[in-house]
Amino acid sequence: MDIVDCVRDDAGAFSPERSGSVPLYVIDMCYSGKYTKREMTRKIRGMGGLQALLNTKDCREVEKMIADGNEYAELVYHAMAYQAAKSIGEMSTVLEGNIDYIILTGGAAYSKLLTGLIAKRVEFIAPVEIVPGEDEMESLALGALRILKGEEKASNYIEPEE
Repeated sequence: MDIVDCVRDDAGAFSPERSGSVPLYVIDMCYSGKYTKREMTRKIRGMGGLQALLNTKDCREVEKMIADGNEYAELVYHAMAYQAAKSIGEMSTVLEGNIDYIILTGGAAYSKLLTGLIAKRVEFIAPVEIVPGEDEMESLALGALRILKGEEKASNYIEPEE
């Protein structure tokens, strides 16, 4: 299997702690003298997304806010699902609709509300599979092991130059 394309973690939709694609006004913040490079990096990756907007990266807490009637939390959660669905739609065009599955993973995939909002928008493209959890490192290690044992051939992925 070859990797055709991906959405980097500093692009696309925002997430529990990442800002996603960043608007141009952030450049002004970077050069304002008010923030260090490390502080700006943290604003985008680690302290962005839900963390910046709702002061939590825990989807369970966001869902409790919504259940308690917090309309802003509901708006933010719907916006996160909307952006994720939009990123999936972008990928489907370059694949010309030749998609076997859409897989939603990561810690946020434990949220039935969030995955339901995303699936509702994208299930016409391909079946949606929910695989909650953050198993990226284990998956990468197991993949490398299969290659080293000769059970699988390494795929080439070259990120386009910006």
